[in-house]
Amino acid sequence: MTQPLSGQTAIVTGSARGFGLGIARRLAKDGARVILWDLSFAAFDAGTAGFTPLLMQTVDVSSAEAVASAMEEAIRTAGTIDILVNNAGINGPVTPVWEYPAATWDKVLAVNLNSVFHCCRAVIPHMRARKTGRIVNIASMAGKDGVPFISAYSAAKGGVIAFTKAIAKELATDGILINAVAPAMAETDLMKEMTPEHIATMKAKIPMGRFLQIPEVGNLVAYIVGPDCSFTTGFTFDLSGGRTTY
Repeated sequence: MTQPLSGQTAIVTGSARGFGLGIARRLAKDGARVILWDLSFAAFDAGTAGFTPLLMQTVDVSSAEAVASAMEEAIRTAGTIDILVNNAGINGPVTPVWEYPAATWDKVLAVNLNSVFHCCRAVIPHMRARKTGRIVNIASMAGKDGVPFISAYSAAKGGVIAFTKAIAKELATDGILINAVAPAMAETDLMKEMTPEHIATMKAKIPMGRFLQIPEVGNLVAYIVGPDCSFTTGFTFDLSGGRTTY
């Protein structure tokens, strides 16, 4: 079996379950050594994961200090970090902006946007020194469209898309490719934070008439970080089921 990522090490944030676990599983299948970052691994089942992580680190990615410390440990353990996938995220409440709690707004942006900055800032010097690296930031269709009643989530994911474009240009001659992925809604634990009405509305926006499947996310990320994707940086790949064509 061809393993295009053999010999490479990947960090995947928010990888105890959901998109992150699916991404980690696919990267491991392609030969990568995978380091998992999450707040808790209570939901992680080593028996059904399908791979053995190189390292499992409990990390609050909204904290610059925690990320820097975890990155140092990861590099000491692995020797090199070749791939970073910023996947960790929370939805936050489904509520009108005039009722949105200020503290919750800060938390949603901290987890969904600030964490991407912290993780990129921590790994990029290592990648620049080696003149190679791949970073994938998981955004959302909400970051493109702006979804009513999840304004903080939409703002954060829009920020991820813009941040990806900016730093990709900064690093375009350093051998580091940085891209984003904008998924439509999938059946993950984030749905627990949403109302049935919101879920129905989001599904109705998808022309294919179904939710995104977790393995489909892993498949796209594997392509983006693999050797066949060599001239694309600063781009946002859609996983929308036809929801957008731009």
